[in-house]
Amino acid sequence: MSRVMIVTTLPEKDVEKVLDAIAGAGGGQIGEYTHCAFTSGGSGRFKPSAAANPHVGTIGTINAEPEVRIETFCARTQAKAVVQAMRAAHPYEEPVIYVLPLLDEAEL
Repeated sequence: MSRVMIVTTLPEKDVEKVLDAIAGAGGGQIGEYTHCAFTSGGSGRFKPSAAANPHVGTIGTINAEPEVRIETFCARTQAKAVVQAMRAAHPYEEPVIYVLPLLDEAEL
């Protein structure tokens, strides 16, 4: 099966909401387990322009905010639905979402 890894960052308070959205769209499932993901903490940096509407931070200033990184996966055929669900649940005006193809273990 062709799979992709999907990665984003967001405030800790929004992690469960986004994980629920991912699971609801079919992402993060292994056998009889749902909501499968790896999370880790870090710091996100950004500088909003005068036209931005930032969820946190100050316009015109470089901001550093604590964030949680979510790494999860899904079948490639479900990737569009999972990303759409993540965007709908994500609090940021412009969330960064990475979609990376994964190698199939059977082909190694």
